[in-house]
Amino acid sequence: MTRKLAVVADRSPAIKKCVLEVRNLRKVFRTEGSYLNVIDRLSFDAHRGELLCIFGRSGCGKSTLLKILSGFIAPSSGQVRLNGRPILGPGPDRCVVFQEDALFPWLTVAENIAFGLRGKKWNKGRIREDVERFLSLVGLSEFRNYLPREISGGMKQRVALARVLILQPEVLLMDEPFAALDAQTREEMQTLLLSLMDRLSHTILFVTHDVNEAVTLADRVLILDKDPGRVRDDIRIDLPRPRTRNGEPFLLLCNRLLESLRG
Repeated sequence: MTRKLAVVADRSPAIKKCVLEVRNLRKVFRTEGSYLNVIDRLSFDAHRGELLCIFGRSGCGKSTLLKILSGFIAPSSGQVRLNGRPILGPGPDRCVVFQEDALFPWLTVAENIAFGLRGKKWNKGRIREDVERFLSLVGLSEFRNYLPREISGGMKQRVALARVLILQPEVLLMDEPFAALDAQTREEMQTLLLSLMDRLSHTILFVTHDVNEAVTLADRVLILDKDPGRVRDDIRIDLPRPRTRNGEPFLLLCNRLLESLRG
C-alpha cells in the first residue's frame, strides 16, 4: 500500500534570502598529544524557510558542525554568518533540538514550553497565549498539565520542539531528534515538522543518518565526507509534497544519496 506524508502544501524551491553562510570552516581537536581534523574547508549556504538535511557516516562532523553553528564551540578557522553577522557564541536566533528531549521533569508540559520565555519582559497574559498557541500547534493542548514522565517519547519531542519554536529563532538546529522513536511515531514527527515549517517558515538544519528521512524532509541534502568532514555533494530534492515513500522518484533519490555517500 502506498504511504504518503500528509502535508497540505508543497513549498516551492524559489530562491529566497540567504540566512546562514558557512565559509571554509575548519575544526581541529587536540586529543592525547595529537590533533584530529574533524571538519575541513566546509562551505555552504542555507536560505530562509529551507530545510537542509546534513547526511553522512558516523564521525563525519555532523554534530560538531551543529555545535559550531549554535555557538557552543568555536571553529579553528573559517567563518559562519547569520544574516551577515558573524556567529560568536550562543544566541536566541538559533535553537537546538537534540535526540534526547532534555525536559525538566518537575515542570508540566506547559511550564516546560514556557521556560525559555522567563527572560522576556512579557506580561503573563501574553505568555499564556503563546504557550496555548504552541501547545495547539504540536497537538498537546489536552496534556498541558502532565509531567514528562506521564507522556510518551513522541510527546516529549513535541514538547521539546514547541519549547524552542516559541522563542521564534531564525534557525532551528536539529541533531537526529527522531532517531530514538519507533517508526510510526518518527513518521508522525516528520509530518508535524513539515507542517510547522509551512506555518512558521523557519530555516532548519537537520542532521540524520537515515536516507529515507533525508529524502522525506529535505529541500536540499548536504552529503559530508569523513576524515575530515567536508561537503561531498549538495543535492536538491525536487519532489512535490506529500512525498510517496515507495514511489520510483523517491527511491531513485535515496539511491543517489547512497551512491554519493559511498563515493
